[in-house]
Amino acid sequence: MTSLFMLPDARAHDPAIDVWLQERVSGPDPALGALAQHWFQVLRDCGDDVRELLHDGMPTACVGQAAFAHVAAYKAHVNVGFFRGAALLASGADPVGLLEGSGRSMRHVKLRSEDASDEATLRALIQAAYEDVRRQTAAQAPP
Repeated sequence: MTSLFMLPDARAHDPAIDVWLQERVSGPDPALGALAQHWFQVLRDCGDDVRELLHDGMPTACVGQAAFAHVAAYKAHVNVGFFRGAALLASGADPVGLLEGSGRSMRHVKLRSEDASDEATLRALIQAAYEDVRRQTAAQAPP
């Protein structure tokens, strides 16, 4: 059985995330803030069952209570992190090698405002992460 990272406080909309995103957009590097805002909206738009919260200071998206991805803004880049990124990598969901990291389960995609990221590929990776956690959640639901 696959272990999911559960966040029971996730909710349909967390206003604290809007504040976090707005602080980044109006901060020292508005382009990075806009990048974080854009990609978190992509996470939000994955499905009606997406819930969210700030976890460890980062906007985090969940399927119900099971975390699937987060966005983090740093001084020179934005990360889109995947809680089951190693499983995504093993499944072949990242054919162009966007995922970075070597942890047991998490992986991330590093984005810089000046980079021309492959939007379609990252969107597909996000959708794969969402669908993976959705399947895992359904498989672990009591009968």
